[in-house]
Amino acid sequence: MPAITEKHLHLSEIAPHIIQSEIRSMTVECDAVGGVNLAQGVCDTPLPAPVLEAAIQAIHDGYNIYTRLDGVAVLREAIAEKLEHYNHLAADPDTEILVTSGATGAMSSACLALFNPGDQIILFEPFYGYHYSTLLSMRIEPVPVPLAAATWEIDFDRLRAAITPRTRGLIINSPGNPCGKVFTQTELEAIATLAIEHDLFVMTDEIYEYFVYEGQTHVSPATIPGMAERTITISGFSKTFSMTGWRVGYLSASSKWIPAIGYFHDLGYVCTPSPFQYAAAAGLRALPDSFYHDLATEYQEKRDKICEALTVAGLTPAVPAGAYYVLADATRIEGDRASIKSRNLLKATGVGAVAGSAFYGAGRGENVLRFCFAKQESELDRACKALKSFRA
Repeated sequence: MPAITEKHLHLSEIAPHIIQSEIRSMTVECDAVGGVNLAQGVCDTPLPAPVLEAAIQAIHDGYNIYTRLDGVAVLREAIAEKLEHYNHLAADPDTEILVTSGATGAMSSACLALFNPGDQIILFEPFYGYHYSTLLSMRIEPVPVPLAAATWEIDFDRLRAAITPRTRGLIINSPGNPCGKVFTQTELEAIATLAIEHDLFVMTDEIYEYFVYEGQTHVSPATIPGMAERTITISGFSKTFSMTGWRVGYLSASSKWIPAIGYFHDLGYVCTPSPFQYAAAAGLRALPDSFYHDLATEYQEKRDKICEALTVAGLTPAVPAGAYYVLADATRIEGDRASIKSRNLLKATGVGAVAGSAFYGAGRGENVLRFCFAKQESELDRACKALKSFRA
C-alpha cells in the first residue's frame, strides 16, 4: 500500500484567522459561573404578545414548509409599509425586498453577490466583529477607518485616504454596535458624496434603528439623493421584537441586485423559518408607533442605569447615542489584554463583558470592554449592584 499522507488534509488558509467570537466565548464562561451575561446581545426581554401569538397560530395553521426564496408576501408587504412609514424609503415588495435569515444572513448573501475576492470594503472602527469576519471569510479585505475615541466623530480626510482602486464599498452600522454611534444626516450626506464620486456600494446595517436616545434621529442612507441604487439596506426583527433566536431579517435594494443576493441566500439558508415570518408580519401590522417610542424610552433608562454603575466602578463609559451597548474604559482592571481584563472582571463581580479588542484591529481596544444592557430589569439590577461593588 502507498504511504498515507495528510498533505491535503488541512484547514483552509483563512480558517486559522477566523477564531470563535469573543462574544460567544465570554457567554460560555459567564454561564459556567452563573454570572450575569452582559457580553452577548441576546435581548432576553419578553416577546410582544402579537408576535408570540402569531407564531403559535402560524404553526397550527400549517405554515411549516419552505417559503418562496424572497419570503412570504404578507411579510414583504408589511416591510414595504414599514420602510415607507418609518424610513421614508420606497421599496417594491415584489422586486426590492428580500426576507433573510437575520441581518447576518442578509449581509453575507449581499457580500457573496456583489464582491469578489481581493476587493476592499471600508468599515468604521470600532466595528461589529461579524461584519469584519464575514468579509475575511469571503477573501474580501476589510479596511477599518478609526472613529475618534469616545466622541465617534468621522475623520473624512482619513476616510477619503482609505479609498483605493480596489475599494468596492463601505459598511455603515447605525445605530452602531459596539459604540452606539448614530450617524447624522450631515455625516451620511458626506459619505454619500464619496460613494457617488468613487462609485461604491454602501451596505447599511440598521438593526438597531429604533434604539435611539435623547432626540437622536435615525436616517437611512438610501433616502439621500443618488444613493438608492447603490445602497443595500439591512435590518430585521431580532432586537426590536426580542426574537434574536428566530432569525428573521430583511434587506431592501435595487431590483438589479435582489435576484443575485436572493440566490446566495437560498444557497446558504434556503429560507427564513416560515412561521416566524408570519409572526414578524403580525408584529409590524399590530404594534402601534407608541411601542417603538416606549422601546427607546425603556432602553434609555437602562442605558443610564448601566452607565451610572460603570462610573461608580471607575470604568468610565462612553455614553451611547443609540443601540444597546456601551464601551467602557477598563484601564483600572488588572491584565495586559482586554480578554484578560474581561475574565478578571467576571471573577471579581460575576458580570460578563466583551473584550474591546473584538471590535478593533490588531493591537487596539485592549483597554476597553463592551457591556450589553438589553436585559430584564432584575438581571440588569443584579449586574449594576455587582459592578458598583467592584474593587480592582
